[in-house]
Amino acid sequence: MAGTMQQVNESVVIRSLRRFRDRYFPNTGKVKDDLTPVEDTGGERQPGFLDILPVDVQFLIMTFLSPADICCLGATSRYWRAMVRDPLLWKYFLLRDMPYWPSIDHVSMPQLELLDAPLINEDESLDDREEGDDKGVESKCDYMSEYLKGCPSCRQQWLPSRPAYEVVTSFLQSLVLSSEPRYAMFGPGMEQLDVSLVTRLMHAPDVLPVSGTPHRQINGIGSGISYMFNNQHKFNILTLYSTNRAERERARAQQQSISNKLFTTEGTDESGCPIYSPAPQVQQVCQVVDGFIYVANAEPGRGEGESEVAQIRAVLSSAGGLASRPLLVLSCVSREDPEEVTATSLQTVSSRIRARCRTPCVYMAKRLGLPQLANPWMVQDTVAESLSGLLDGISWLLKCSGVKLHGS
Repeated sequence: MAGTMQQVNESVVIRSLRRFRDRYFPNTGKVKDDLTPVEDTGGERQPGFLDILPVDVQFLIMTFLSPADICCLGATSRYWRAMVRDPLLWKYFLLRDMPYWPSIDHVSMPQLELLDAPLINEDESLDDREEGDDKGVESKCDYMSEYLKGCPSCRQQWLPSRPAYEVVTSFLQSLVLSSEPRYAMFGPGMEQLDVSLVTRLMHAPDVLPVSGTPHRQINGIGSGISYMFNNQHKFNILTLYSTNRAERERARAQQQSISNKLFTTEGTDESGCPIYSPAPQVQQVCQVVDGFIYVANAEPGRGEGESEVAQIRAVLSSAGGLASRPLLVLSCVSREDPEEVTATSLQTVSSRIRARCRTPCVYMAKRLGLPQLANPWMVQDTVAESLSGLLDGISWLLKCSGVKLHGS
């Protein structure tokens, strides 16, 4: 189904690009989908060699270019500047590449409602735009900006620059020895996956060495463990389990749901969504930690929908209304899919989609209602068995807590 949808999108994009080229070079008899040179006709626009390539070939070339290379291609001529700004082209790139972005955050999250809108009519695409005029694109959805904002290889330039006073404050804070940041970790991914993320953390000295002996900190719910990031930054994780180990193992073996001791149900709101209240000991933890780590189950068909959203908001609300405390979502699966590990760059888009056995991080953010939060947040793809992606998420979390990391 996904492959069919991509083919339809490709045909629409190619048709839009072809119509624009025919409009840009009005003598359609001279610019055809072949490599026939064009004779000089005086004052009319003369296409170059790359311009007279078949539109299908031009589109194929662009699909192999990076976003930066496509922008460079647009700087070569007025024709290509208009060509690479086709909104259908960038909507196609969004639909193709977005499921494979390994992370997304509150700054780079694209507007998914733009993708739910119907495709722009061909009559409203590039045909109404003259040479060097961008009004035909700016009046519609700016898919190009949404792509460049969210693409991992491009998003750095979209990060807001820090004011000078914040730089000075950060320098002064670095001179003061501060206690190690503490984070509360919770979520269904800690208990539902076949591979325990917490257990792997405690036995992975090559990834995050344990710098502190685990000790009980919460009444029968979790434990505090100190880790060392990059061999120089200590931080503490308080694990909040909804049940004890015996109950979790029994429920996993019997494929049964268990009661959650972290929250109590307070009813439902006007829309029918559940309302949760954290247990008293959990509320105490939320008020003293520097941020939160939510372990989401990204394996297909394992989302809990509205209850997840309500529980995340209940925890953040218990933090005393401090919207500055960051939320890191580890979008976790048990292990790498064998087909995905052996995937090559020559695979087709449809085969890549079939090999992607996880919920994409962008859709995970939407599922958890993260764009509506006031807190800074990030979703990071993570694998429990290999811990891949974990360090990137921890790095972001420490930066949000004011930790000055080397090279950042």
